[in-house]
Amino acid sequence: MATEATYVWQQPAWPDLHYDPVRVGAALATARRAQGVVEGKLAALGFEQRLELAAEAWSQEAVATAAIEGERLDLAAVRSSVARRLGVGKQDGPNAPRNVEGLLDIMDDAVTRCADAVTDERLHAWQAALFPTGYSGMTKIRVGGYRERPEPMQIVSGRVGRERVHYEAPPSERVPQEMHQLLQWFNASAEPDTLIRTALTHLWFETLHPFEDGNGRVGRVWVDLVLAGDSGEASRLIRTSQRLLDRRNEYYEQLERAQHGGLDVTDWVLWFVHQVQVSCDEASKTVDDTLAKARFWMDHSNKALSERQRKVVNLLLDAGPNGFEGGMSTKKYESIAGTSRATASRELIGLEDLKLLARTGAGRSTRYYVNLPGWGPHEAV
Repeated sequence: MATEATYVWQQPAWPDLHYDPVRVGAALATARRAQGVVEGKLAALGFEQRLELAAEAWSQEAVATAAIEGERLDLAAVRSSVARRLGVGKQDGPNAPRNVEGLLDIMDDAVTRCADAVTDERLHAWQAALFPTGYSGMTKIRVGGYRERPEPMQIVSGRVGRERVHYEAPPSERVPQEMHQLLQWFNASAEPDTLIRTALTHLWFETLHPFEDGNGRVGRVWVDLVLAGDSGEASRLIRTSQRLLDRRNEYYEQLERAQHGGLDVTDWVLWFVHQVQVSCDEASKTVDDTLAKARFWMDHSNKALSERQRKVVNLLLDAGPNGFEGGMSTKKYESIAGTSRATASRELIGLEDLKLLARTGAGRSTRYYVNLPGWGPHEAV
């Protein structure tokens, strides 16, 4: 039998939850600085570069938020759909399934309409877009409305017969009232700091678990909405779902701890704000890599390269300082460029002579790296 779970927030009402402003303030200042850095660096890029970065970040975020729930999306199909939506990059890739298009629809709605009120109807539409057939897997579920089933909504793990109940949400008859309170609080901006409001909203929504399925994805899209209102264009690059995927076990543990920890949610707010800060730091690095690539080609604009050479150098640049494991070898060049071993060797030596690539090792251990500070083999290990 499943172990008993206790719903600890029936009374008092949610707004009575509190956090330590002194402890949270320091983390908040660090996160705000990281946000500002991303916004400042992004302004140094051209429109097309910003669009390309936004498209890739959006694609990766869609894959990540689905992966948190154990669903695998075809990244190529997601990328092609995002490219068509933004009018950038490769738009002739595979078509995405309807449920994936639905996920992209709600992510786009959250960002482009971030200033609009969040209503029951809007949340219902988001959840319905995730399940266009009305089924979650093989199970028919209620879509476009809050759950109504009389049985408890429980978060459970473990095999059948030995389940562990991590949390039991409020009964379905209470959901409309509870969601009304959440939406009223959110739309009134009762918590003035948006990062803290994001942390509390996400925790509150996941605690209510108002839908039969899709609560995690809808809750994370709500995070996107607040960050878009806070950071504007830069929010596309702040990949919080990717960060939560990287820390998935910790993410669930922190949620569970907050749901059973009483009215003081300081630890949850601290943890969540830190994840946003790290996401901003990673976005900042992505912009740095893009700027490095732009400067690199500007410095070498007068160099005559073959199409094969340009393709390989762009591949190395796109991979980033640590992205192309083991560096470029003659064998890899031969395969990527579709040429002979002799031509591959000659063209790599040519790229070294032109100062585009730097060589390490000798013989079969010879490897080439982009000739930029920090892009060598020691950083790639």
